[in-house]
Amino acid sequence: MMKSIIIESDKKEDCIRHNADQETMEKNDKEQAKLRLMRTLVQRHDPSSKEVDDLMLRRFLRARDLDIEKGSNMFLKYLKWRRSFIPNGSISPSEIPNEIAQNKVFLQGFDKKGRPIGVVFGARHFQNKQNPEEFKRFAVYVLDKLSEKIPAGQEKFVVIADIQGWGYANSDLRAYIGALSILQDYYPERLGKLLILHAPYIFMTVWKIVYPFIDNNTKKKIVFVEDKKLKSTLLEEIDESQIPEIYGGQLPLIPIHET
Repeated sequence: MMKSIIIESDKKEDCIRHNADQETMEKNDKEQAKLRLMRTLVQRHDPSSKEVDDLMLRRFLRARDLDIEKGSNMFLKYLKWRRSFIPNGSISPSEIPNEIAQNKVFLQGFDKKGRPIGVVFGARHFQNKQNPEEFKRFAVYVLDKLSEKIPAGQEKFVVIADIQGWGYANSDLRAYIGALSILQDYYPERLGKLLILHAPYIFMTVWKIVYPFIDNNTKKKIVFVEDKKLKSTLLEEIDESQIPEIYGGQLPLIPIHET
């Protein structure tokens, strides 16, 4: 009797697994069909998009919930922005000297999924009143550096944002919202997770202002880490050998412009 129950249970599990596999295949086929239509549409409007691989197009399609028209419009807007904002193809450190001098972004290590890790120190950022556009260029510089580190088979990166010591002197709302817009509009489906550490109470008042500008897909990737669970939370995502030394790991911090 027990043996027959076990056999029936195994059959049910096999059936569930088969249905799940079938559903995944159908979903992938549907996505591929939409991707082909999207490629035809964007190439008709901008022939240069022929040089773009399917993975990039797919990120824009997914960012708009597989809506071909919206995904295409988003991608075409990206191409236009890229040509205008980064005419040389990349941002040079010589274009962002003041931002680099603040020594606030580091890049080293990979999480358990193979995603590169960036570390940002919020208390080291101060508003550039003389040239606010420089921060936007710096944001693109950082996002490009992170994207370049992504290995084959992976599409996302992880960011650790350390807000310890953050105060109103660091409260640069225009810069924060500008960087967020660049991430969401031009680097869709690149952020895998954002881990926010040591967030002081004063930071949360500004966070409430920024939060409505964050799209729902990005909101799902944001985690506020409790101080007492800092290392254990990091260890859920990252091997100790890849965690920065300042958080109890083994990797020294490397400024992003030195990577």
